[in-house]
Amino acid sequence: QVQLVEFGGGSVQAGGSLNLSCAASSVYSGTFACMAWFRQAPGKGREAVATLYISERRGPYYADSVQGRFIISQGNAKNTVSLQMNSLKSEDTASYYCAGGYLCHYPPRTASFNDWGQGTQVTVSS
Repeated sequence: QVQLVEFGGGSVQAGGSLNLSCAASSVYSGTFACMAWFRQAPGKGREAVATLYISERRGPYYADSVQGRFIISQGNAKNTVSLQMNSLKSEDTASYYCAGGYLCHYPPRTASFNDWGQGTQVTVSS
């Protein structure tokens, strides 16, 4: 199992921005076919926020709730991904998880991602 680590969570006021980043363990020599950000709010299921299709000629996936506000991008290093979150709303408050997978679907399926980070908390106050 590949270790993924998220960085950049925190607290921000509504309308503000945060940038999350994720990197796989440096000892991992493979390459994910897709990397994604999921989130889970208290009492709710885990939902896909954005997915980057690295090995396909396919544009990124965004949940309707974040379309136009969030941007997912690949980092300079292999198996790194970032999520720029703008115009944050209180409903964006959740734990955000980075995930990597090899069998990628559009829209993404939680069960198809093999490796997950521990999560980073994002809190948006109104």
